Amino acid sequence: MSKNELVMYVAEAANMSKAEAGRAVDAVMAGITEGLKKDGKVTLVGFGTFSSKKRAARDGINPLTKEPLHIPAKNVVSFKAGSKLKDSVN
Repeated sequence: MSKNELVMYVAEAANMSKAEAGRAVDAVMAGITEGLKKDGKVTLVGFGTFSSKKRAARDGINPLTKEPLHIPAKNVVSFKAGSKLKDSVN
């Protein structure tokens, strides 16, 4: 499902215009992003948990040239599905 399809789904399910639904979807994404920046974790009970984790710097190898290279440290986002989401998919 693309973002546009999600906006259309929200508009139909909540009986609102596509413009309002688009703003609502954007607000939810902005809230999740802000929560990850501020607290490093966003929990939606039954749906899942988004968390920000630090990935340490490491040395790697360029697979094309086989030369060693340094991969810098960075933050990555992970998602763990909640029980209700898992049950609804299965």
